[in-house]
Amino acid sequence: MSVEKSPQIPSNPSHESKISSCYDTKSQVTGDSILLPSRIRGKVRDQYPLPTSLLLLTTDRQSGFDRALASVPFKGSVLNQISNFWFQKTSHIIPNHIINLPHPNITVAKKCTPFPIEMVVRSYMTGSTSTSIWKNYSQGTRLYCGHVLREGYVKNVKLDETLFTPTTKDEHDRPISCAEIVEEGLMSKEDLEFCEKKVLEVFKFGQEWADSRGLILVDTKFELGKDSNGEIILIDEVLTPDSSRYWIKSSYEERIKEGKEPENIDKEFLRLWFRENCDPYKDEVLPEAPKEMVCELSRRYVGLYEMITGEDFVIPEGGEEGVKKVVEEICGGK
Repeated sequence: MSVEKSPQIPSNPSHESKISSCYDTKSQVTGDSILLPSRIRGKVRDQYPLPTSLLLLTTDRQSGFDRALASVPFKGSVLNQISNFWFQKTSHIIPNHIINLPHPNITVAKKCTPFPIEMVVRSYMTGSTSTSIWKNYSQGTRLYCGHVLREGYVKNVKLDETLFTPTTKDEHDRPISCAEIVEEGLMSKEDLEFCEKKVLEVFKFGQEWADSRGLILVDTKFELGKDSNGEIILIDEVLTPDSSRYWIKSSYEERIKEGKEPENIDKEFLRLWFRENCDPYKDEVLPEAPKEMVCELSRRYVGLYEMITGEDFVIPEGGEEGVKKVVEEICGGK
């Protein structure tokens, strides 16, 4: 299996050279060398509690099938900076957890108590996971997260309206309606209504911005919580390629008419490679993904950053050692 470059995603020979060099020298940011006992390791982000705040390190780890698949050069920096871009752009809609970014891969954020609900917003009839709207619709579901869905939808078309479709954070996530969230005591009615209103506003802002940049923001998931003052704020990551689905706007209509999948910017081709070459759920040791695929995924992340922000991506220097130094300085080396 090979993967071709998407001509719709900006290509920079200088970036590609540095991506290749980072891969060859194994300079990706994994966080593995930062052995502070306070570390809380996540799939992609590591947390380091501070006295009054939280240090979040976004690594280059690429997760899939509930495990690490590869280390993608500069991915962590892209995700962290795209999130920061959106946090700043949407702060007039809802406050967020950002305190500062001392390094391209690092965010120092407010501590808060997250809500036990993923705030998912969808604008298109798509998706392949068990909680996705298309998967459920194609299996006959017409009442989805409290919304009545009309007959006649086909895959990848725009919904009649943007929908708030939350899911639980159980061991096995499940779609849930607003009424059920309140009935099960997961959130108060007042907090939930506020969150729904705000995430729909942020999504609308993001869609309009993406449209002006040649992209379609298809769907996303938000995380919200309460800070120490009881204020509801936007946390985690916002409208990144890991938490959101983006399609290329210019080719969407033609591809839908031809019955093709929209051009997307995601990691699916890497997931498919692992499915074809091993059992990613059962094999104890996974094969190493081909360099060309890992570097192409990096190029797509960097290209999407430039498409969204309209700014040149600055390749961070220092790699793992640079990140380690900043984390240890902020955390006091203990």
